[in-house]
Amino acid sequence: MNHFPAHALNKRLILAWMFGIIPGYFALGFLDRYYTSFIGFGLAAFLFHIPAALFVYYLFGRLRRDFQTRPFETGIAIALFAALSLFGWSLLDGANQFPRLFEARTFLIQENRLLPFAVGVILSFAASAWMMTAFGKRIRESRLAQFLDANLGGLLLGLIFFSIYFLIAYIINQPVFNSDDIFFDADSRLWRWRFATENYRDYYWRPVHPFALIVIRPLVGLISILFKGDTLVAAFALVAGTGALCVFLVWHFMKRAVGSSTYALLIASMLGASSAHLVFGSLIETYIFLAAVALIFIVLLLENKPLHALVITGLVAFGITISNFGQTVIAHLMVRRSIRQLIVYGLIVAALVVPLTLLNNFVYPDSQPYFFDPSTYEGEGHNSFPPTLQRANFLGRVMFLHGMVAPQPLIYEEEIPFLKVWMFRAAIKKEPMRLARYETWFDTSLAYAWLGLLLLGGMMFLKNLRRDDNRFSLTFILTILFNFALHMQYGKDVFLYSVNWTYAVLLFLGLAWRDFAGKRWFQILLLIFIALLLANNLQLILTMLSASALRIK
Repeated sequence: MNHFPAHALNKRLILAWMFGIIPGYFALGFLDRYYTSFIGFGLAAFLFHIPAALFVYYLFGRLRRDFQTRPFETGIAIALFAALSLFGWSLLDGANQFPRLFEARTFLIQENRLLPFAVGVILSFAASAWMMTAFGKRIRESRLAQFLDANLGGLLLGLIFFSIYFLIAYIINQPVFNSDDIFFDADSRLWRWRFATENYRDYYWRPVHPFALIVIRPLVGLISILFKGDTLVAAFALVAGTGALCVFLVWHFMKRAVGSSTYALLIASMLGASSAHLVFGSLIETYIFLAAVALIFIVLLLENKPLHALVITGLVAFGITISNFGQTVIAHLMVRRSIRQLIVYGLIVAALVVPLTLLNNFVYPDSQPYFFDPSTYEGEGHNSFPPTLQRANFLGRVMFLHGMVAPQPLIYEEEIPFLKVWMFRAAIKKEPMRLARYETWFDTSLAYAWLGLLLLGGMMFLKNLRRDDNRFSLTFILTILFNFALHMQYGKDVFLYSVNWTYAVLLFLGLAWRDFAGKRWFQILLLIFIALLLANNLQLILTMLSASALRIK
């Protein structure tokens, strides 16, 4: 944030203020249902537009500086954000074709709110100019500005993916979807109730989420303040924000591990654009929270954080879903490589999980059974299946192909009043096992391209096996194997669990490809792949909408 004389400041700030109107218009268009008075909506516009204008002001300066010092890398970043913006616009346009599910005017300011919006925005310019004049130096030297400067790429990427995920979340989590198992066997109706309504009891009565409610429901309540107590929309925002956090954490890890911000942007974008994260970064369920917790644990290990930080993260993983604690054990063992520390970590977590479970059921009485009651696990049998070679084959395809490049999903009709959209269907009720397939030249070619990138990563890992510190790479391999072994017998549609391993696949590849991280040809290759991936995976979301719209009256 360089200092500019007054006339330069005004020119740049005017442009920043004008560009800031665009995101402000759509954000406040969504919020105008909550802030209905003239003063309230004008104040919301005023308060939103000041940081927006200052941020865009800073962004213009940063772009100019980066173009002077790193023109190629800056061009790659701009092209990437342009592709993501086009994806968001295409998603908005595509969703608008299904008026039973979505109307674009939801994000447009109503006519009777335009005047207070204009007043608030105009006043924000004067306030922004005054703040830059009076506090410019203090702002530039603040910790927030330093954090922003060091993490700009990851924050921008997270912000744009939050916008994408929130749009999808707003559509596919509507109360009209009053059945579970519609999308990929997800219990989205159950978790929508448990997170966002007073109906927090698990009607399936399962013990495997022992204290998820005391972790997630308070966050929903806190976010709902912004939406005047609308906990459903707060749940949308929390899920989308958690998906965006996963993208940021992957960017942060790759930047720290490899040292290239541009390369980190590309790897993190691949995660955000993957079919797994487009779906579960938007659908109300528990899985995106587990992916975020796993990534937080990995980053804590990378930064050599103290034991208490690891314990807190491990407790959250256990509380949301018991089995995911295993991933933290793998990561702790492989990175720290200390049996003593691992035992201490395990004992502390074991000592705290029972009190936290009791606390959960005290705050939310009769919400679910206790995980330490063996009799309550009998109901999990309907999700268990015998391991077979065919299941191993199909599971491997879901893990290494479908979680990144979406095929044409399975669509079929059963007992619920919606068409089911799944990727994988276990052998249920004597029906054969089924798997989604690539059916067009485009998705087939893209799947082969991804397979080629996977093979390249595997060869590079083996080539550098003795040279590199492979603690994290081995962690990701064991995490993938752990999930493979678990889901060889568990899960009707294993795509439901895909965010539990997609981050591990991508981080493994990001480390394996590190010799190419600074190569321009490889960065262009990844950029092209991401653009094509966005185009392909957009069709998955639109297929979900078109199949659902057929059954909505």
